[in-house]
Amino acid sequence: MASKLTAFWNHPAGPKTIHFWAPTFKWGISIANVADFSKPPEKLSYPQQLAVTATGVVWSRYSQVITPKNWNLFSVNVAMAATGIYQLSRKIRQDYMSVPEAPLNKV
Repeated sequence: MASKLTAFWNHPAGPKTIHFWAPTFKWGISIANVADFSKPPEKLSYPQQLAVTATGVVWSRYSQVITPKNWNLFSVNVAMAATGIYQLSRKIRQDYMSVPEAPLNKV
């Protein structure tokens, strides 16, 4: 156990480097996006969700071509892409695929 902890501590993308802390704090964006799952779709923003999705896709790929591999960076960006795609799908369904409600006739 101690050797695994030491290897983690001394890893080039370990907690002694920015390569660990930047993606760790980036989890806050994904957590906030998950918290917005309960938000009505009309309150969602296309530019924001497109940025979250694009960031997730681009940086997921980047995290796999750099040395050393940064699995924390990869996982947080996969989560960002997934939550962004889900939020975009909710917004698109609401804006373009839902049947508008007919106004109620008052008697």
